[in-house]
Amino acid sequence: MDTFEAIKNRSSVGKVKADLLPREVIEKLLDAGNRAPNHFKVRPWRFVVLTGDGRNKLGDVMSASQHTRQPDLPQEALDKTRALPLRAPVVIAVGVDKPTEAKIPELENYAAASAACQNILLAAHALGLGAVWRTGEWSRDAMVKEFFGFAEDQHIAGIIYVGYPEAANEPAPRPSYEDRTVWVE
Repeated sequence: MDTFEAIKNRSSVGKVKADLLPREVIEKLLDAGNRAPNHFKVRPWRFVVLTGDGRNKLGDVMSASQHTRQPDLPQEALDKTRALPLRAPVVIAVGVDKPTEAKIPELENYAAASAACQNILLAAHALGLGAVWRTGEWSRDAMVKEFFGFAEDQHIAGIIYVGYPEAANEPAPRPSYEDRTVWVE
């Protein structure tokens, strides 16, 4: 697949089949993420791959965290949260290492981990898979971070849901880059 075609046609796919992905396919996605550019070659990303019951365990943690923060929520709301990781057969959390040297700004590590997320998304698209990159409250939640083995002050650049798409996905039209660009000559 041509790089420009992949970039232009890749889009978030939120509805995927429950069919399992072969481990070799998941490893291709991780290899793509691992090839992201990064300053000082520190490879500041950490991948946590959830399949099978691992997704249920994450759902239990998310529901428990939500219940701790909002104890008056009805059980159906907690059950809905518990089911979130089950929307795809593979969930990949991408954590960001804290810098270990003063010369490495934390933002550079976060940017590199974000590039790893984008590489995973592009690789998934090239393999005919559907994927969506989520952040939001769960990427900042202390109990979720602990479940993934990350420190409370460590960032999660994304939680990526991957599977075979339920249907063909048409990319949404995007505005031109022109209103976001200044040329200096």
